[in-house]
Amino acid sequence: MISRRQALIAGGAATAVIGGSAVAVGVANREKPEPPAPPSTDGKGHSVWRNWSGIQHSYPIQRTAPKDEGELAALLRGGPAPIRVTGAGHSFTGLCATDGTLVSLDAMKGVTGWDGDEAAVWAGTRLGDLGPALAAKGRAMANLPDINKQSLGGALGTATHGTGSTLKAIHGDVRALTLVTAGGAVLDCDAKTRPELFSAARVSLGALGIISKARLATTANRRLRRRVWVEPFEEALEQAEARWKTHRNFEFYAVPFTGLAANIAHDETDEAATVRPPSQDDAFLDVLKSLRNLLGFSTGMRKAAAGALLGGSKPETAVDEGWKLLSTERPVRFNEMEFHLPVATQLTALKEVVEAIEKHRPDVFFPIEVRRIAPDDAWLSPFQGEPRGSVAVHAYYRDEYDFFFELIQPIFLKHGGRPHWGKLHSLKGPDLAALYPRWNDFLEIRRELDPDGRLLNPYLKTLFGI
Repeated sequence: MISRRQALIAGGAATAVIGGSAVAVGVANREKPEPPAPPSTDGKGHSVWRNWSGIQHSYPIQRTAPKDEGELAALLRGGPAPIRVTGAGHSFTGLCATDGTLVSLDAMKGVTGWDGDEAAVWAGTRLGDLGPALAAKGRAMANLPDINKQSLGGALGTATHGTGSTLKAIHGDVRALTLVTAGGAVLDCDAKTRPELFSAARVSLGALGIISKARLATTANRRLRRRVWVEPFEEALEQAEARWKTHRNFEFYAVPFTGLAANIAHDETDEAATVRPPSQDDAFLDVLKSLRNLLGFSTGMRKAAAGALLGGSKPETAVDEGWKLLSTERPVRFNEMEFHLPVATQLTALKEVVEAIEKHRPDVFFPIEVRRIAPDDAWLSPFQGEPRGSVAVHAYYRDEYDFFFELIQPIFLKHGGRPHWGKLHSLKGPDLAALYPRWNDFLEIRRELDPDGRLLNPYLKTLFGI
C-alpha cells in the first residue's frame, strides 16, 4: 500500500510544512528512548524472563521443558510453586510471570494423530508451524489470529481469536483436550466426558492445570484472496456491518489523526496463487510516527498531511492458502488493550475511543484494530453466549500506555465490553463475575483441582480475588 520511499518522504514533507521553527524541533523529539531493561539476573543468580513487549518480567527459580505428559505431571506435583507455563510471551498481562517454576512446552509439539478431520495436536505447537503440518493432509485451521507466533496452549488459555462473523475463536474448534493438574492427574475431557471441566478448561488462563494436547476440528485447506485498501474512516464505519456479512474474514484499522481506515478482507477463491507482496505495515507505521513526531501539535495539519501521503494508497491483493495469509509479521513492538463488545455497541464504542484519543492523546499513532467473532459456550470465553466485536488499542512500546486504563477502559466498560485475557486491563473478581455468568463455577473447579494454589502467581490471585 505504501513504499519505504513514501515513509521517508513523510518526514521531509512534514518538516517542510512546519519549517525550521522551534516548535518543529520540540515535537520532533517525541521519540522516547528505549525503556530500561530489568537486570539480566537477580541477586540469587536466576535469569530474567520477559514477555514480548518487555513490560512483564520475573526470575524463575526453575525453568523446564518436559518431553511428555509423564514428565509434565511429575513437574506439577513437585516443582517449586507458583508453576506457570509460557509460549511465545505475547500476553501483555502478568499471566506467565513466576519466581517459582516456568514451564515451556516447546518439546511437546506437532500433530500426533487424526480422528477423521480432527487433528490431535500437542499444546506446545506454535500456530505458525501448525499451518503447514495440517496443509500436508489437505486441512487447515478454520481461522487464525493476527499473530501466529503463539503456542496452541497459550492461544486457548487466553481466548485468542481471528476475525469473521461466522468464525469462532480458536478454542471454539476444540473438540477434546487433555489437562494435567497441579496434583499430577492427567484428565481427558470433551462434551460428553467431564463436560463441565471441558467448558471451564478451554479458556482457563493456565489456572486449572496445563493443557498438554487438544483435538481440533479442521477445514479443507482452501486458497483465499486477500485485499487491503485505505478509505475514509467514516466510509469504513458505514460499510463495516455489510462487509462482515459479505466476506469470510473482514477487519479494519481505524487510524487516529488521519481520518482514514485500512481494511483487510479475505474470501475463498479458485484463483491461482500469487506471490504475496512484502508487508507494508512497517512503512505505514513509519509514516504515522513521523507525522506524530513532526505535526503532533496540530491535529488539522496532521490529518491533512496524512490524507496527502496515505489517502491515495493503492489496494494490495494476494492469493494463497489461508494459513499463509491470515496472520501477519509484527516486528515493531507495542502494548495493547483489547475488549470484546456486544455487536450493537462495538462501532459506537470505537468512535468514542477515536474521539477520546484525538482529544487527549496526540502521542498515539498506532492504528486501532476492529474485528468480529462468532459465539461459543466456554465459560470464560469473552464470546460466551453471543457474537462480539473486538476493539484493540495499541501504544508503541517506548510510549506511555497508562491512558489505556484512564481513558479507554471506561469507554469499553460503559458499552458492555469483556477484556481479552492476554491484553492489558485492570478488572478484578467482582467486575469479572458481573461479566461472566459462570465465573463462580469456574472458581469452584479451580479450587477443586488446585486447592493449594500451586498454579496461582500474584497476578492470578489478584484477578481471582484470592
